[in-house]
Amino acid sequence: MTEYEFETLGPVDYLVVEFPTGEANFTGEIVAELVKLVDAGTIRVIDMMILTKDDEGTIDAMELSDSGDLGDLLRIEADLAELLAADDVANLAAAMDPGTVAGVLVYENLWAAPFAAATRRAGGQLIADGRIPIQSIIASIEADAAAEKSGE
Repeated sequence: MTEYEFETLGPVDYLVVEFPTGEANFTGEIVAELVKLVDAGTIRVIDMMILTKDDEGTIDAMELSDSGDLGDLLRIEADLAELLAADDVANLAAAMDPGTVAGVLVYENLWAAPFAAATRRAGGQLIADGRIPIQSIIASIEADAAAEKSGE
């Protein structure tokens, strides 16, 4: 990346999506939605990887370019930075269950890049961030609805 790109870089996030062995399908709808996000300028893909964890807990990491037919991902794959190191892979794989496969996506939030750059130019820095899992939001809403129903 150039100095200019670093100055305008937006927040960078990662996702790890786990599938049971034999049920991983990284094409089709998932790829179509990812390509839409890239084409709309919402995100920029920085790195993608496929991790497998066998029943004994042995990890195998495969760069997307080594995974065969990329289809619509070919255009996105050409711009990847291969940012993830071996320690990153080990840390991400620690969250996986044995006998599963996971897709790892590292991406820049282009939609937030102008705000992030302006914040840095003003002397600010991000000191905390987080994400609320959708399962937690659903559980909270359901708990509130149950409490209202029971009159609590």
